[in-house]
Amino acid sequence: MTPLLAVALGGALGALARYGLNGLCFALVGARFPAGTLVANLFGCAAMGALYVLVIERGALPPPTRELLMVGFLGSFTTFSAFSLDALALWQNGGLAPALGYVAASVLGGLLSLAAAVHLARLL
Repeated sequence: MTPLLAVALGGALGALARYGLNGLCFALVGARFPAGTLVANLFGCAAMGALYVLVIERGALPPPTRELLMVGFLGSFTTFSAFSLDALALWQNGGLAPALGYVAASVLGGLLSLAAAVHLARLL
């Protein structure tokens, strides 16, 4: 599989997974909080950390895995453009405190998720 095809396939699958996750979170939480974006970004950061160790550091997975999963799937599954829009909407509709809470949870949670996954993957 060519790298371009791997990125395209991964991107399509990531977008579909993101769509499904957003629908699930909307059904569970409603529209008042962007739970789908938060969950996607936290899961995506953790997955990126684990894949970084497995693909880049260890070479335990074949190099095309980088294009398929890291660039394609996670590139379309996670998105900080949606994050930014959601944060702005919270700020405009709910005030500064919910918006800042969402930004802090997303950014710090993402960094901590990635760091934890890197640490755990290195232990394996």
